[in-house]
Amino acid sequence: MDHLVLLLLLLLWSSGLQAEGKLNSTESVRLVGRKSRCAGTLELKREGEWRPVDIKYYYNSGWTLKTAAAACRELDCGSAVSVEQRDESSYRYMWGIRPDCVHSGSALRDCASSFSSRSILGLVCSDSVRLVNGTSLCSGRLELKSDQSNQSWSSVCEADFDQQDAEVVCRELGCGAPSVLQGALYGEGEAPMWSKEFQCGGNESTLLDCRSSGSDRNTCSPGRAVGLTCSEPVRLVGGDSRCAGTLELKHGGVWRPVGGYDSAWTLKEAAAACRELDCGSAVSLEERAESSDRSMWSIIPDCDLSGSALRDCAYSYSSQSILNLTCSDSVRLVNGTRLCSGRLELKSDQSNQSWSSVCEADFDQQDAEVVCRELGCGAPSVLQGALYGEGEAPMWTKEFQCGGNESALLDCRSSGSDRNTCSPGRAVGLTCSEPVRLVGGDSRCAGTLELKHEGEWRPVNDYSGWTLKTAAAACRELDCGFAVSVEWIEESSRRSVWWIRPDCVHSGSALRECASSDSSELIPGLTCSDSVRLVDGTSLCSGRLELKSDQSNQSWSSVCEADFDQQDAEVVCRELGCGAPSVLQGALYGEGEAPMWTKEFQCGGNESALLDCRSSGSDRNTCSPGRAVGLTCSEPVRLVGGDSRCAGTLELKHEGEWRPVGDHHYPDWTLKTAAAACRDLDCGSAVSLERKEESSDRAMWRIRSDCLQSGSALRDCASSFFFPFILDLVCSDLLLQPNISWSSSMDGVSEAQQQQHQEEFRVFKGSTFTISCSIQPQYPGGSFQLSFTSSTSAINYTQPAVNHSADFLFPAAEPAHQGSYSCVYHVHVFSHNFSSESRQLSVSFVGVRD
Repeated sequence: MDHLVLLLLLLLWSSGLQAEGKLNSTESVRLVGRKSRCAGTLELKREGEWRPVDIKYYYNSGWTLKTAAAACRELDCGSAVSVEQRDESSYRYMWGIRPDCVHSGSALRDCASSFSSRSILGLVCSDSVRLVNGTSLCSGRLELKSDQSNQSWSSVCEADFDQQDAEVVCRELGCGAPSVLQGALYGEGEAPMWSKEFQCGGNESTLLDCRSSGSDRNTCSPGRAVGLTCSEPVRLVGGDSRCAGTLELKHGGVWRPVGGYDSAWTLKEAAAACRELDCGSAVSLEERAESSDRSMWSIIPDCDLSGSALRDCAYSYSSQSILNLTCSDSVRLVNGTRLCSGRLELKSDQSNQSWSSVCEADFDQQDAEVVCRELGCGAPSVLQGALYGEGEAPMWTKEFQCGGNESALLDCRSSGSDRNTCSPGRAVGLTCSEPVRLVGGDSRCAGTLELKHEGEWRPVNDYSGWTLKTAAAACRELDCGFAVSVEWIEESSRRSVWWIRPDCVHSGSALRECASSDSSELIPGLTCSDSVRLVDGTSLCSGRLELKSDQSNQSWSSVCEADFDQQDAEVVCRELGCGAPSVLQGALYGEGEAPMWTKEFQCGGNESALLDCRSSGSDRNTCSPGRAVGLTCSEPVRLVGGDSRCAGTLELKHEGEWRPVGDHHYPDWTLKTAAAACRDLDCGSAVSLERKEESSDRAMWRIRSDCLQSGSALRDCASSFFFPFILDLVCSDLLLQPNISWSSSMDGVSEAQQQQHQEEFRVFKGSTFTISCSIQPQYPGGSFQLSFTSSTSAINYTQPAVNHSADFLFPAAEPAHQGSYSCVYHVHVFSHNFSSESRQLSVSFVGVRD
C-alpha cells in the first residue's frame, strides 16, 4: 500500500510540473490596480513570484506601443492605448523584458529576466475593441468583445457602422480621426459577426457606450466586415509649411516633441516620418537644444524603419534635444535605391493629396538641377525614363521650363497647354549625386571624408570605429576603387561633424542618409584605391578584377585572364593592402558588364600599383567568355605564440604592420565570434578563447562581432583602438587526416585510396586480414580508434599510437566482419582533446577461396 501511495504522490507531483511547464499565458501575466482587467501595472509571474515589469530594461530603449500591443494580445485584451512610467522611491527586483524577443512572437514570460529598478510599467489596453491585421496599431479589421466573461471577439458589419461610430473607436484607441472606412480592407477573418447596428452620437468614450438597434441582424454580405484606418497623430509645427518644423506626436490628448539625442535619427528615419505626414522626401534634419529637460517622445529607429508608424515606435523620456525636420512640400523621388534617386512625383495642390508622375518629354537637365537642389542632393547624374518603374500615379500634364536656378520645381514656369498623353515607360527617373568627398589627400580617392548637408561641408566622425567594410561603402559612393586603409586623425578641439551609423551604410543606404549631427575631435582619414578594385567577391580581398585607367572617364574595365599572371596578381593584392594571391581563376566571380581591358600586363611583381606596370603595345580585340580575371588575395591574419598555426594570439596585418586583436573591460568576443575567426584562418571550429591582460593600453585591432558574424572577413571588420586585453584563441582543426589501409594473408597489401567514395575490398572466409591506421607525425602519443558499423551492429576497437600508427588484426574472416571501417585518431594537446577521422573502408565477405 505504501508503494501505491508513493506512486500516486509522484504522479501528482509530475502532473503539477507539467501544469507549471504549460502555464497559460494569462495565468502568468496580469494588470493590477485599476478597475478594469485590461489596465494597470503590468505584473509577471515567474518562478512562483509575481513582480512588476520594468519600463526601461533593454539598452534604455523603453516600452513602445508596439511592444505593449504584444502584452495586450497575451492578456486577451484589445489594442494598446497607452504606456506610462511610474517611479518608486527605492529600487527593487522586477522583470525586465527584451522587446526584440517579444516582437518575435515569444510570450512575455519567456523574454523576462530579473532586474533591479524603480521604474514600473503602467499599461492601458482597450477592454472591448481592437483593430487586427492592419499595417499599424491604428488600422485593421474592427473586432468587438461585448461580454468580458465570454472571451470571443466579433467582427462588425459595415452596414451597422458609420463615420460617427468610427470617430468613437479611433478616440477610444488613442488614435487620430478616422481617415478610411471600407469593408474587407483588412480581410474577413474568422470571428463571428456582431448582430446589432451602432447608433453613436460621436462624442462617446467607448463604442459600447453607444446606443444600438434593438433587433439583431442575421446576415452580413461577404466582404463587408468593417476595415478602419485612423490617422496617426503626428505633425510638424513652427516651420514655413506643414512639411517643415518641430516633429510632434500626440498621445493621451497631449502633443509632445520628438527628441533627437536618444534616437540617433538619420535622414533615413526622417524619410519614414515624411511619408507618414504625406509630405515628399526628407531634405534636412537637425537637433535643437532646449534650456532644460522636458518630457518628449523617443522613436526607436529599427522599429520605424520596419514600416511601423511613429506612434507605435515611441516611448516617453526626458531630453533637451528636439528634432526639427524639413520634408519637401511638393516633390519626391519614389522606388529608388536611395533618397536621392527614384521616379519623380509631384503634388501641385496641397488640398488635393494625390501625387503625379512627370513625363520625360516635359522635363530636361535644368529641371533636374532644380529638383536635386530642392531635395538637398548633389547635381543630377542620371535622367532616364522608366528607370524606377512606371507606378500608378496620374501624369503631370504641362511642360516645365526651368532656368536652373529656381529653389523649387513649382517655382519654374510651365507651358500653358496641357499634355494629353505620355508614352508608356516615359515617366521621369532621376538620380542625383550624393554630396560626399575626400579632401587633403594625394588624390581624389584619399583624404579626410566630408559630407555636404544644408550647404555646409563637414567631416565624418570616427567615434563609432569605422571598419574597412564601412569604408568600402564610402569608396563605392565616391566611385573610387577599393578601401585600402582607415586611420584616425585627432584634432585639437571638438567641432561639428557628421556621425554615420555603420549598420545603416551596410544596408546599402547612402552616407548622407545615415548621417546625424554630432561633435567630435576624432575624424577618419580614408584611402581608397584610385584605379583598381575587386567586385562581387566574398570579402574585400576577393572578387572580379576591374580597372579604371582614365580618371576623367569614370568607366571600369574587366581584365582578361590571358593578359594577367601571378606577378600581376601580387601587385594588385599589395596595392589593395591584402595578403599574397591565393586563387587566380577566370570567371570565379562572374563576368559582369564592364568593358574589357585591351592590353597585356607585364609586371615585375614589386610595383606599387598595377598601372605602374609595363603593358603590351598592341590592343587585344577579343577575350573568350568566362575569362575575366577572378582573384582571391589571402587575408593577412594569423595566430602566433601557440603550439600550431591554429593556436595562439590573434593578430592582423594592416599597412605592413602586425597588431594583436584586442578586447575591452566588458568582453565583446564569444566563442561564436571566435568560430568566425577560426573559419577565416581555415582552422575549423573554436575550442577556447582567453583574454590576456596587458600592462597598459596599446594600439590593437578592434573587430566588430556583428560584422564578423555576418560572414565578413576579419580584416573587413577591423578598426584601430587602444585596449588592455589581447585575445588568445585555440581552433580545432589541428590534425591531419589519418590514413587507413588493409592487408590480407592471401592477397598481399592494398592501401585504400583517398577518394571521394568509399574504398572497398573483399575478404575470403577464414583468411587473416589487418586494418592499419596511421597519421603523419605532428604530436607525440595519442590513440587510434577503429570504428566498425554494419546493418546490425557498431563496434569500436582502440589501440595506442606507436610511431603514429596502429594495426588491428582479424585472425579469421567471417560474415560478421562485413561493413564499414574508419580510423579515428585522438590526441590531447593544449589542454584540449582533438580528433580526426579517415576516409571509410568497406569490407565485403565472399566465401571460401577455391
